Amino acid sequence: MLKKLFISICLLAFLSIQAQNKIVYDIKVKGVKKTKPSFVKKLMETKTGKVLDSLTLENDITVLKRLPGVAHAYYQIFHSHDNLYNVFVYIQENFTIIPELAFWTTTNNQFAYKIGVYEYNFLGRNIAIGGFYQNNGYNTYSFNVRAPNLFSRNFGLAFTHQNWKSEEPLFFDNQSANYLYNNISSEILGLYQIDFNHHLTFGVNYFQEKYEYLRGATSPSVPQNLKVDKILYKLLYTYEDLDYYYHYLDGFKSILYLQYVTSENDFQDQFVIAWNDFFYYDRIGKKGNWANRLRVGFASNNDSPFAPFALDNNINLRGVGIIVDRGTASIVYNTEYRHTLYDKKWFALQANAFIDAGTWRQPGGEINDFWEDRNIQLFSGVGLRFINKKIYNAIFRIDYGFSLKDNTRGLVFGIGQYF
Repeated sequence: MLKKLFISICLLAFLSIQAQNKIVYDIKVKGVKKTKPSFVKKLMETKTGKVLDSLTLENDITVLKRLPGVAHAYYQIFHSHDNLYNVFVYIQENFTIIPELAFWTTTNNQFAYKIGVYEYNFLGRNIAIGGFYQNNGYNTYSFNVRAPNLFSRNFGLAFTHQNWKSEEPLFFDNQSANYLYNNISSEILGLYQIDFNHHLTFGVNYFQEKYEYLRGATSPSVPQNLKVDKILYKLLYTYEDLDYYYHYLDGFKSILYLQYVTSENDFQDQFVIAWNDFFYYDRIGKKGNWANRLRVGFASNNDSPFAPFALDNNINLRGVGIIVDRGTASIVYNTEYRHTLYDKKWFALQANAFIDAGTWRQPGGEINDFWEDRNIQLFSGVGLRFINKKIYNAIFRIDYGFSLKDNTRGLVFGIGQYF
């Protein structure tokens, strides 16, 4: 008898607790014009009929703010009746059809330009599609589509086809030569979100590389013409715990890249390449942002002029020049302080001061190469960021970097933050 009474009391207590739970009655998405409300609800873990949980809602808002089509998002909760509540999600959308136009000079001072267009919220479902044409003395084109939520909120696909041509230097025997480099590739990737913080990207890239000698030093051990078919197997693991507020970032992010390349030729064996990017951002007051990137990378240590890690303006050290060296391993640290000088409804102006430092292992070299003075580079500088807050990634940057070891210096232009 006492046992039945105890069970009845426990059951009544459980039902009482359940009755006190706040339940989601309805989710209303406000402010969207292009993004589909049904797509927004698909991405959210908060669902109609489920228990209302503030932590889950905060995670949902962070997921939405990571979308290219979303400039900012927040939520409000309103009581409906009994223990039922309405959740209102407010979204400020980005303009996501972005033309691309860039001008620069190449390694041989050739005038180059690039034109393209990308749509980052195709069909209102977070699908990115677009391409570009580039002329740097040679014709290059690319087309890609990325649909991270194609099959579900967790699983999607990406596809890229590219025909890339550029004049690039190769380094050997303390000399260099310029080659016409041509890479024709097709890539398909699976995109999988494990959970809120963890993401996987995996797939295969089939490509053909061609090297054609143009001018400079020659060596019997280095071919003047090379054509080889390759297959690249790729795996990316991303951990992201970032808080977004317009152009401000706060938190930590890590991206691990693993690649295995198969080929059969006398100058490039099968090789492995791996690197990890660690990012740390810290909000300082209302207008400051401290940003950091540490990149550590290693590849198969072949004594070859075709080493994969390049020392370049647009990749790692601002002001160093265009592909001035190559290596089979690298350690690079970039740090900068960004301060907002002007911030209104649609436009913001940032100034930044930075330090870029890096060191490389020479092809076929030793770990001790990292500590050799000739392989260590140290740059500093200042820059500006012109930011359109209503257009996705509409950040025009200009940096002036100068070496703290010699007289090397230069301007670096680009779209988006450097890191």
